[in-house]
Amino acid sequence: MEATFVVIGGGIAGVTCAESLAFLEPEESIILISESSLIKTVCNLYNITKTLANFDVVEQDSQSLTEKFRNVKVIHDTLLHIDDTNLYVETLSGVQIKYKYLCLCMGATPKLIKDAENIPQILGIRDTDSVERLQEKLEKSKKIAIVGNGGIASELVYKLQDVEVHWIIKDKHISATFVDPGAAEFFQTSLTKTDTEKIVSKRMRYSEEDFRKSGAALGPDWYKNLTIKGGSNTPTKLKVHYQSEIESIQSKNDNLVVKLTTNEEIFCDLVVSATGVNPSTNYTIKNSLKLSNDGGILVNEYMQSNIPNIFAAGDICTTNFPPAKHWFQMKLWTQARQMGCYAAKCMSSHNKNEEILQDFCFEMFSHSTKLFGYKVILLGLYNGQKLGNEYEILLRMTKEREYIKFVLQNHKLQGVVLIGDTDLEETCENLILNQLDLSPYGDDILNPDIDIEDYFD
Repeated sequence: MEATFVVIGGGIAGVTCAESLAFLEPEESIILISESSLIKTVCNLYNITKTLANFDVVEQDSQSLTEKFRNVKVIHDTLLHIDDTNLYVETLSGVQIKYKYLCLCMGATPKLIKDAENIPQILGIRDTDSVERLQEKLEKSKKIAIVGNGGIASELVYKLQDVEVHWIIKDKHISATFVDPGAAEFFQTSLTKTDTEKIVSKRMRYSEEDFRKSGAALGPDWYKNLTIKGGSNTPTKLKVHYQSEIESIQSKNDNLVVKLTTNEEIFCDLVVSATGVNPSTNYTIKNSLKLSNDGGILVNEYMQSNIPNIFAAGDICTTNFPPAKHWFQMKLWTQARQMGCYAAKCMSSHNKNEEILQDFCFEMFSHSTKLFGYKVILLGLYNGQKLGNEYEILLRMTKEREYIKFVLQNHKLQGVVLIGDTDLEETCENLILNQLDLSPYGDDILNPDIDIEDYFD
């Protein structure tokens, strides 16, 4: 078999790359290799601002892609080896596929805590398959420990019912992957609410008919249509163990004894590991790809690896070019979609010998998500990344309604955190991109009696 473009991976980066290639190169052949017959596709995409977008993620049969694009073929297989000298890949079932351009979008695998492979009551959560196992194990569990402080761990803690939860985090505050201690404090009241009191989100969501093996990461609002209940008939109890890590886990009489670095011991039925990811490396290649310290494939400003004709996008890659002041890489769904689309543009431009300009999405970091029932918008250097101590913060908070943080340097907006329905996304994006001097407005920039949108209309 052969194709002009071969894309590896059925997640958002890979599918977006294949779809974009099909649109840009309608006369060229494209092969997508996916481990599963189900692929992750973006739908209901709408732009909130120039850099910020919301979308639903649906899990569809791969046939939907081939029906939509006549030049795309999907193969259900696993990448085994890349021969970058003779330009072909070999799959687990022994199929060889020649390529002109190859894009690696296999994502990442869960970074499991130690002993996870030896103790069946330790479960890593990353994809839809692991969520199904979580549901099954939770039905028999009365007390569980959750390890990790990112988006999946935060939403799992928020959604769990009828179980005693011990949340083990290495930071001084919850959800430290995304927010500062002030925003974490704002979220605290959500942790003690009953399920009937929890906030109804206005954001569009995706649904999945069933949870079959996918391998691709969980998407936004992954938990919404799930009943995540434990085996206890008592209301959910939560204890957060701050600045703690797991020292050891022992299995005793079908129970787990979790010892923390604080010398505290937790007795539980199940440990859920949501401690980040490592780029996928379960394949071999003739010549070595250059990797970053975290194991990601290093790519230049055109998503190219060090090997000619091999590109990469999504969680498997690490950018290796001077970034714009207000952009940085984070292993997120939004960036996986952006990188997949941009990698397709770069491959198409190389194929046509055309010049390409770097995509605008690399101009500023932007992410829309939901934490503890609230809409969360992160723009620019929202936690003062790259600024050292040379910045100031303006805050406005209305309990259980909104949390707004402006990060300023030299009276210019560098980043923002918007929690709740603030409707300030577009105004803040423009202020960051335009670097307007805000000193004439002083602290009134966040005065609740003044509509700052009127200032900068």
